[in-house]
Amino acid sequence: MNFFTCLLLGFVVAASGSITPSYLNMTVVKFSLKSGKKSAFYLIGGFATVLFFQANIGTYLSSVLMENSEYITTIQKVGTGILILLSINFFRLHFTSKKQLKKIEIKKSKAYLHGLGLSLLNTIAIPFYFTTISFLIGLDYFEYSLLNSFYFSIGSTIGSFTLYGLYATVATKIEHKLTFVANKMNFIIGCLTGIVGIGNLIYLL
Repeated sequence: MNFFTCLLLGFVVAASGSITPSYLNMTVVKFSLKSGKKSAFYLIGGFATVLFFQANIGTYLSSVLMENSEYITTIQKVGTGILILLSINFFRLHFTSKKQLKKIEIKKSKAYLHGLGLSLLNTIAIPFYFTTISFLIGLDYFEYSLLNSFYFSIGSTIGSFTLYGLYATVATKIEHKLTFVANKMNFIIGCLTGIVGIGNLIYLL
């Protein structure tokens, strides 16, 4: 595939995933307001580093699924478990959101490592990339190879960094709106992932 095609796909997919209010962009906003934009961008650098590898893993898993249909049932079982856990986690985020929205001052020197740690806890990233790439492969918009996966991951890194950077830049203008939407979004996503997870569980049983 063309280098720019893979790069663009990665950018669009990552940007689409990053634009939805979550604890990552909420942290970027809070961090930007508390410690300044420079520290926030170090935090975002930590996010983007982990997302690069998560995009690679998700892309590889999607290629395995498309080439080995016998693994579909196993992946469905694992995916169902992940969806149920994600649903529980989003409900937890919703009902404990007041505690999580408190501002915590973090030294600039630790911003990057803090970003790495938070991004590693973002359990939805790999399933998101896995699902999206599987969809693109099914539509013949993406052909898996190590090189294409690498290009896609670069695009994903740029896309996520750009969107999170935008959050950091306009933090003062969107803090209250983002907080309100994020609280509702966690509950909505929790319901959606719960319904899909339970539906898959009933289907498998």
